[in-house]
Amino acid sequence: MTSRKRSRKNASAMKMVGAQLGVLRRAAGFTQRSLAERALVDEETIASIEQGRRPLKEDFAALLDQVLDSRGVLSAALEHMPEVDLFPRWAEEYMDLEREAIALSWYENQVLPGLLQIEAYAHAVFQNEVPPLTEDEAAQRVTARIARQGILRRREPPTASFIVSEVILMDRLGGDEIYFEQLRRLAEHADLPGVTLQVMPVGREFNAGLSGPFILLETPEHQRVAYIKGQRRGWLNAEPDEVSALERKYAMLRTQALNAQETKSLLNRLLGEQ
Repeated sequence: MTSRKRSRKNASAMKMVGAQLGVLRRAAGFTQRSLAERALVDEETIASIEQGRRPLKEDFAALLDQVLDSRGVLSAALEHMPEVDLFPRWAEEYMDLEREAIALSWYENQVLPGLLQIEAYAHAVFQNEVPPLTEDEAAQRVTARIARQGILRRREPPTASFIVSEVILMDRLGGDEIYFEQLRRLAEHADLPGVTLQVMPVGREFNAGLSGPFILLETPEHQRVAYIKGQRRGWLNAEPDEVSALERKYAMLRTQALNAQETKSLLNRLLGEQ
């Protein structure tokens, strides 16, 4: 039987793909700078990929194959590259976008957004995974999730809007102590510069979020990308029509949810139940 525990082999796989890019680039007569200019990216992007510090994305691999006339070599290498031990490639791609986003709009109706979770709550979330995670896997995922939260406190944080269903605040994952600690953290996040937190109350006659959770991101290049969450995976979508539909849905949700001040009052009432 194959063990479920895997080593972090994707780091070396990324270096291998990066080395292939370097060989193909030189064979085609490009410097890192000239290839970057041709591919409409900065030189550091090419250097980072070749050194294995930045993952090569599928669409960019296809573009580079065209520029270098490499007949799909990079796309094929990416297709068969092993997944990372903690997250599959699509999740890594989302987290890359999240890390650099200048604006983020997040709707959740099952569990609090990962960027707002305290460590104990995150651990309780991963304890509910089916099939169950090993203790090491859960601990690694919790560590990675908490590390992502640094984007809200960076020197130039993204403009971040969160809408969460009140149903989430009714669950007490991990018990009462974790529940109230998590509420206090939510209240703190609601006071961060550039962060807006709204609760969608139960009992509404109309709710634009019934189709499930999703996230909208704006990149530093002002590209708008949607991330749709599912049971076993998520999907990134940059199609203008699809992103526009979700942006309109999010705008409707903001009008249906409690405003920021009403949300703070709700949190204070819940905290008063201790």
